[in-house]
Amino acid sequence: MSESSRLLDAQTSSADVAPEFLMAPQALDVVSPSGDRGGMVLGSGMQGEPMTISALRSAPTRIVLVGGLYLARQVALRAMAVGAWIVVATGRPAAWQVLAKAAGTGPDGRPAPVVQIRRLSPVELPRPSEDGPLLVVHDGGPTPQELFPPRSAWQTTVYVLPYLHPQAGATADAADLVLMQRLPVGQAQLAQKIWRLPPHMVQELTQLKDDEVVALGKMLWQRLRLVTTAKEQAILGPIRRND
Repeated sequence: MSESSRLLDAQTSSADVAPEFLMAPQALDVVSPSGDRGGMVLGSGMQGEPMTISALRSAPTRIVLVGGLYLARQVALRAMAVGAWIVVATGRPAAWQVLAKAAGTGPDGRPAPVVQIRRLSPVELPRPSEDGPLLVVHDGGPTPQELFPPRSAWQTTVYVLPYLHPQAGATADAADLVLMQRLPVGQAQLAQKIWRLPPHMVQELTQLKDDEVVALGKMLWQRLRLVTTAKEQAILGPIRRND
């Protein structure tokens, strides 16, 4: 099995644990348990089995999310709970304040520094490590610029695409993992061109339910259902496809 295909796994028992990290207890309460190899539970397979993504790894990693803000915020929230520093570069900072609120406050009463919400411009990033992996969320529309390309181990850059755009083809094709919510026919046909998908996969993309996602990678095509805890719903609202 290729390294890319190991980005998504059915959850199994393992002696590995996520890195230790100090953060507000309320942030830990809102998410599902982490998976093996420091992964995080994203949802369940069609048979109900837990599915995890190894989003924080000892290799520079690119993830593309095609869909709504809900999916992007859920991925970031769960990465934070398993020990990641989160930097969000966005043109809509108000939409991400729920993440900073979920991180809580430090002993001095100030917002916890594990979440940084930035403008869409280059900034110096925290230095990632195994004990402090870094998740950079680039929420800059359908044609993202390479402001924060992953260059080192334990850095993952997530590109949030509200829809597929022809000019985003290079970014999408270079991703180690792509998570796609339901696409209209025209968007599914563009996905076919970018990833050279067979017709039955194109059709599947147009038939996903609001709580379903297709995970696409090298040697990987997996349909799964998003799973949200009650406390996550209190922060993010119900699972939805559009924002």
